[in-house]
Amino acid sequence: MSVAADPQGLRHGPILRTLVKLAVPNVLAMVLTVLVGVAETYYVGRLGTTPLAAMALVFPLAMLTQMMSAGAMGGGVSSAISRALGAGQADRAADLARHAVAIGVAAGVAYSAVFLLFGPAFYRGLGGQGAVLQEASAYSAVLFSGALMVWLSNTLASVLRGTGNMRVPSITIVLAAVLQMVLGGVLSLGAGPVPRLGMVGVAVGHIVATTAMVGVLGWYLASGRARVRLRWAGAAGWRLEKPLLADILRVGALSCLSPVMSVLTVLIFTGLVAHVGVQALAGYAIGQRLEFLLVPIAFGIGVASVPMVGMAIGARDLPRARRVAWVAGGLSAFNLALIGAVVALWPDLWAGLFTADESVLLHARQYLRTVGPAFPLFGLGLTLYFASQGASRVLGPVLAAGLRLLLVAGTGAWLAGRAAEPAAYFALVAGAMAAYGVATALAVRWTSWAPAPQPSK
Repeated sequence: MSVAADPQGLRHGPILRTLVKLAVPNVLAMVLTVLVGVAETYYVGRLGTTPLAAMALVFPLAMLTQMMSAGAMGGGVSSAISRALGAGQADRAADLARHAVAIGVAAGVAYSAVFLLFGPAFYRGLGGQGAVLQEASAYSAVLFSGALMVWLSNTLASVLRGTGNMRVPSITIVLAAVLQMVLGGVLSLGAGPVPRLGMVGVAVGHIVATTAMVGVLGWYLASGRARVRLRWAGAAGWRLEKPLLADILRVGALSCLSPVMSVLTVLIFTGLVAHVGVQALAGYAIGQRLEFLLVPIAFGIGVASVPMVGMAIGARDLPRARRVAWVAGGLSAFNLALIGAVVALWPDLWAGLFTADESVLLHARQYLRTVGPAFPLFGLGLTLYFASQGASRVLGPVLAAGLRLLLVAGTGAWLAGRAAEPAAYFALVAGAMAAYGVATALAVRWTSWAPAPQPSK
């Protein structure tokens, strides 16, 4: 690929400057999606305590949908397309985009089927019963009937990101987020002639906004404006080829294990802290809200690194691919270190936004002071996970996520058996974050990124 054919600097531009340029729109879009969650929680809170408890049961699965479709399988899509473009195989990249859509459709349908059939049993297992279980099941039935749109929207966004285009997906996500917040509020709480639909209204707003996003991104990819054009004309447009499916799935399918383990880690730790006491759980919840804001930063930088690493790998420029990974990881660690230092030194800047209860603040301060110093290693691990997707080498980072899960489950059970104080559990969170970051960095350091020969298709 010549410099003239590399207007975004993905292959030849300054690494740090290019990363920042690509990451900024991603981070802004992801922060807005977090604000959507805050807005929807506010709407549901206005409906009463029972709907709020019901939403808490469904929330982990809703988050898992996004994490699997955008960060995991989406990373596999971006990786395959960027590697093809880096190797100068534009036709292969277009064929990969078509196969990515087919995977998104299949995964979305399967996801809907699983959670429509087994969602109520899952919520019952989490402790849902009576009116809370009924509300959760009704909300879940509508929300996950739209899982196909979630998978398709994130798949199409990942196709564009694989070409290095972060602007169009980010703008579309921002517009869809604004639409979702407006519709969620109007449909759930009612306004003028619009009836009050309750939690179902929040789910409907989500589906409508996501469907609109699919329409915009699908049109853009089919119009020829993107570097890769989505084509379905002719018999070949509907024929799927195993090598192309495998190119996406060998990264995306393995990557899907990471968000599953992340959600399990959160669920296990929440259950452990819940047994310590209400005040400790509330303090932990305040700290965990900050973690949800850290992930978009690491995600935005990590996703920006995927096409840069992938194109370098496709062009067999291994030294640049590794430099991109380490610069991206360092940038993420630096940003999260700043946030961690601020909340560790002045925890009330964050905790004071959510409560004035001194007993809760005591635990929140303890959590932030303990866990804040581990934020940079957490960011390093998350971002290197995405960079590894670009290199099609994700086994090490996935195993690092498994190490974090085992550390929390095993040590947490040991602490619970000894009736440990909250400080010990918070130290466990910090230790698990640090272990994840170090293990991921070592996996990237020791794993060969030498590109495998690609077939012509």
